[in-house]
Amino acid sequence: MTGSAASVRRPVPVRGRRATAWPDHQHVPELGTWPTAHVAADQEARRGPTAAADGQRRSPELVPGTLYRFVQGVDERPTPMSPEQLQSLQDPFAARLLASGVFPMTLPELLGGLTEAKLLLRQRSYVMGEAGQIPPEQARQANLFRDLRYVVIRSDHGGEADLLVSTSAVDPPEITFLQVAAWDDEHGLFNYYMRVAGSWVWGGDSYSALAPESRGRGCFDSHVNGSVVMKELRAPWLHWKSMKAGVRLDDDDPLRTEPLFRDADGAEDLELLVRASVSRWTHARLDRVDRAGQIDHPDWLLRHLCTSTTVNLASSDQESRVLAASQDENDRLVVPTSFWLDVDLLLNTLEIPANIDPVAVPVALYAAGLHKYDYALVEGDFRQPGDTHFAFCVPEPAFEDTEVVRQMVRRGLLTPRLVACVAMVDFPNPVFSDARERLLEYVPDGPLELPAGVPGRLAAEFAAAILAVAEKTPDGSPEREFAANWQLGDSGWQDAFATRLEDYMKAVTAQAAMPAGFDAYVRLAESRRNRFRAMRLAEFTLTLPTTNIPRGAPPLRMTAGGAVTA
Repeated sequence: MTGSAASVRRPVPVRGRRATAWPDHQHVPELGTWPTAHVAADQEARRGPTAAADGQRRSPELVPGTLYRFVQGVDERPTPMSPEQLQSLQDPFAARLLASGVFPMTLPELLGGLTEAKLLLRQRSYVMGEAGQIPPEQARQANLFRDLRYVVIRSDHGGEADLLVSTSAVDPPEITFLQVAAWDDEHGLFNYYMRVAGSWVWGGDSYSALAPESRGRGCFDSHVNGSVVMKELRAPWLHWKSMKAGVRLDDDDPLRTEPLFRDADGAEDLELLVRASVSRWTHARLDRVDRAGQIDHPDWLLRHLCTSTTVNLASSDQESRVLAASQDENDRLVVPTSFWLDVDLLLNTLEIPANIDPVAVPVALYAAGLHKYDYALVEGDFRQPGDTHFAFCVPEPAFEDTEVVRQMVRRGLLTPRLVACVAMVDFPNPVFSDARERLLEYVPDGPLELPAGVPGRLAAEFAAAILAVAEKTPDGSPEREFAANWQLGDSGWQDAFATRLEDYMKAVTAQAAMPAGFDAYVRLAESRRNRFRAMRLAEFTLTLPTTNIPRGAPPLRMTAGGAVTA
């Protein structure tokens, strides 16, 4: 059901990091090198027991028909799961297939096994690839591998995703990566699995993503907070087949007739399922806090407010090639508003009554920036001058972070005033704010008891700890900024913050209309892209354009006056 031989063309070698392409071969590297080591071409990855493409020794073969446990940072090596351990996994993949001795080795076998067992009969598929909008002929001329991938979702009900499968759409199903995230409703978490060496490996669950020893390791370098991931979560869903863009194929490409591709839904549908999955896990996570009557790790929750634990990618819904070629002086590039401020948290969640208009920039300024900074999509011998398919792709605050904060406010764990006073610290930098991150120093230690009928203890203790030291910190410190915000009181903060946001956006709009001003914003955008590139979530070289701005350039930040500074 994936690619036939006629549609498969492997690169030599694999370029860049391919975290989703966990090695699937007869031997796995020792200890911490598996499964996130770089994978070379398939033949290199399967060279045998004595040597490997990365020069690592190989461990003994995994036994087919066995479920292994390997949580990186916790386990030294894959070990077979005991019957008791397997019984503890109550998601449908483990409890109904693996526990019954059904070990599907390909996507068709997996989907067929679910259908035969009458499990999760509602199926939807989605297609994405960073080269999906690049013409096939152009890719062939430069020997570019068009790495198209499927996400397949199975569920009992239309609005939820009970099992998610990630795999290649173009590689032979027997050798490509095959990963599963399955919802365990009994325990309220996702379990993560990968097929390796003819076996299946359990890589941990949602709580493994939060624990210090396994956080950011293995599959949790992408599934940072324990939930499912869709980086390009909002329109125009860059890189995805959607209502905004298709995936370009040759007329005779066999992929066109394959059901998962032919019947694929658009990313606009997947967005809803991913958001629902994040909300589902967050709800279960906070339910556990409520049942316990205490917060064991307050910092695990407040880091969603104070830091960018991860990011999504936003872009204009305008095609970059159309904008760059425009000769109409009235045409404008509409910059994603989340580039300027945290719209979802400040305006949608906290309902700060600010009147914010999108920033529209003359296309001549956008085209000048593409030329000056030598924008291009580059991988190996392939080079396409210009931006990504949709213009001005930048990191934005992650829905995962916003959803945790939103649900904490709804439950009374945090107050809107506390959230607003933190979020308005360094607000012109909605992602990667060192100032807001510094406030994590004042999070109360856990466990923090939550007496019944006394809401807001976490918010009160957090605010009190910051206020106690604010006057002792230098002018302009995050502590002093928070204290000034707090002094607005329970009834004054919304209007005051609305005025502040409106004044800031007026300054930004004015500067963006000027060559020097927009040039600074182009450099700021690249600075934030570089911060994203340093994250393990940045898996593919074609996700973002390259520029001639040095990767090692000092990071830039925005001021409340709309200026860009180092």
